[in-house]
Amino acid sequence: MSQPHPNESPVVRTALVVDDSAAARQRASTLLRLGGWEVVEAVGTDAALRMAAIVDFDLVVTEMAMRNGHGATLMRKLRESGSRARFLVTTTRRTHQVRALAASAGAVACLAKPVDPRLFVDVMHGLAPVIGRPVATVAAVREPAAGVRERAEEMYASALPHRLTAIAAAAREGDAATVAHLAGLLAVASDRMGCTEVAVAARAVADDARRGVVPQSRLMELVGACARVEGTRWGPAATLQATHPA
Repeated sequence: MSQPHPNESPVVRTALVVDDSAAARQRASTLLRLGGWEVVEAVGTDAALRMAAIVDFDLVVTEMAMRNGHGATLMRKLRESGSRARFLVTTTRRTHQVRALAASAGAVACLAKPVDPRLFVDVMHGLAPVIGRPVATVAAVREPAAGVRERAEEMYASALPHRLTAIAAAAREGDAATVAHLAGLLAVASDRMGCTEVAVAARAVADDARRGVVPQSRLMELVGACARVEGTRWGPAATLQATHPA
């Protein structure tokens, strides 16, 4: 393949982000734009298909289970319509069945939500040569100076209250399986962000929950660890009340 002339304008990489969650779309779109992508967002499969009929996207990032359609159906319809896009799936429940369904529909990767920025950039870096675009802008996102680390930390900290609320609600309902799943996800995300104290506390909650118990003391330890994360703008009182209502 011939190399582009130095005076030619670089080819813009285009991506379509599909999710019925505005926060999830913004998270993925921000990371893509920092990597030099031109991004369009869509809510649901119908809107995504209409946009794909106009633009030949290089990449489609889609949630699997949405109120307005399913990611696997979207990927199959896009492929049937002649789309050459690479597919990347995001999901809140990254089970073996979901990963298998994503792969069978043509996805190159299936990432757990909320999407880990460093893992996302790694996937984009691997896709760039396949898509046939320069990787320099994607590689630059790896550097803390580009602002990704700071954005990732903000995303992580802002998500902590919601994660704890979900864990607390499941614990209050006696749903140990869900507690184990959510606490396990928090442990993995905390490890990746270097928040060892939160990771250890979350893993302890998950381990207990897998044995069918969710001690109040473990939840309090987790809440305390999260409250000590720098930049967190909330206190433990509300979550503790949720885990141990009067």
